[in-house]
Amino acid sequence: MSSYLEKQSSAFKGTLASAASKLSNPSTKSSAKPSAATTKLAPPSPSPSAPSEANTPSAKRKREAAPDVPFSQPSLTGYGQDLKTNMAFAVDYLKQKRQPKTIADIIDHLSLRVSDHHKRELTEGLRRHPRVDWRPDPTLAEQTWQTGLYSHRPIIPGVKDPVSLLAHLQRKTDASGVSVKDLKDGWPDCEPTLAEMEKEHKILVVRTKKDNTARYVWADDPSLHHHVEDEFTTLWERMKLPPVEEMHGRLVKVGQKPTGDDPKKIIAQATKPKQQKKRAGKRIGKATNVHMQHLMQDYSDRRR
Repeated sequence: MSSYLEKQSSAFKGTLASAASKLSNPSTKSSAKPSAATTKLAPPSPSPSAPSEANTPSAKRKREAAPDVPFSQPSLTGYGQDLKTNMAFAVDYLKQKRQPKTIADIIDHLSLRVSDHHKRELTEGLRRHPRVDWRPDPTLAEQTWQTGLYSHRPIIPGVKDPVSLLAHLQRKTDASGVSVKDLKDGWPDCEPTLAEMEKEHKILVVRTKKDNTARYVWADDPSLHHHVEDEFTTLWERMKLPPVEEMHGRLVKVGQKPTGDDPKKIIAQATKPKQQKKRAGKRIGKATNVHMQHLMQDYSDRRR
């Protein structure tokens, strides 16, 4: 019996010993030295005379195959391939040049490398554009998409100098002015000329208070401008007018009719305290069911 128990205890101890040997100890593992097998597998350090990996033929082929466009930038740069985008750039090009251009000049400026179908669509769009004038070639009986001249059509056509500006203002049938922003669309450097015409009393200019920039222009008549002598200017400045509060009363005394109400009355009405309206009391509603009032009377005193 004892021999059987001894065998069981020895077997149990052997199982514990084998399990303990299989468990990994991190402290001993980190402090353990690398074995010879691991040192053999480590790659050798490159020597200065050895060729670098970047100069190898395989690395050069990889570098040549890499795209030139950075990943942070879109692949389509420049003017783009969209039809409306090309039309917008073409109109800006004609506006800057301010002289007729052929469709070949416009395509070369846009650097278009597209099919003839795309170029025809661009040509048809420019011919219908409200800011573009197309003049066909008079020497040809039949026009193609490659013929004719294109020029910018300003918002106010034909106004490019002082004479044309005065003629345009005199042709207006209403009292509206001309926007300087619309005027610059066909005459970009018009501000110095507008300043000279304003000094000559040929036009009236409305300017901004912040930077004194011209915004609107009206026609003026130099014959209506008269120089006032300095003596009369000095006398006018010496005149002492009565206060605004007394002007109404003085005009009434003289027999003149003032154009406005008496300022004193206006000030008195403004300073007068407002009276609060009294709240109306609650109204008693009209009695209904009058024919049933006798049923609600108390007849307890008539009991026997």
